[in-house]
Amino acid sequence: MERKERTFDVLGQLGSLRRYARSLVRNADEAEDLVHDALVKAYERKSTFRRGANLRTWLLSIVHNAHIDRLRKARSMSRRHDEAAVEMEPSMPAGQDHAVRLKQVRDAFFNLPEEQREALHLVAIEDLSYQEAASALGIPVGTLMSRISRARAQLREFENETSSVTHLRLIGGNDHENR
Repeated sequence: MERKERTFDVLGQLGSLRRYARSLVRNADEAEDLVHDALVKAYERKSTFRRGANLRTWLLSIVHNAHIDRLRKARSMSRRHDEAAVEMEPSMPAGQDHAVRLKQVRDAFFNLPEEQREALHLVAIEDLSYQEAASALGIPVGTLMSRISRARAQLREFENETSSVTHLRLIGGNDHENR
């Protein structure tokens, strides 16, 4: 039984395995990972090792094959990433433009007179009907509609003066639409 342990003395081969792995990958950390992977495969396939065969050669071939597997996997992954990159836009628009634009719109909203801002907020942001918003503010529906109309007109004017981004638009549609 002791003789079988000596024939599969993997620990005695670590120096050779590490040197060979280092020469393959040229990086100490990757070499250690490669040796680890190879040793796991060797122990999993211990039953395929022929008694009396050269253990060092067998282990070095496992290191070599593990290295080839890693290279193939890396190439395959690179190919998939390249193919995916072709499908994507070559660049993404800068996020700063949107942030600046949103700040401008927010500032324009906050520059509205308070009664217009309140009315527009309740209808456009809180999604209240005209009747609900008018009740919340304690004003007639016609007054609410007038305030919203003036607020939207002012924002539309701001939009026409400063708009360099055309995909932002006012929410709420027609000023005279009864909700």
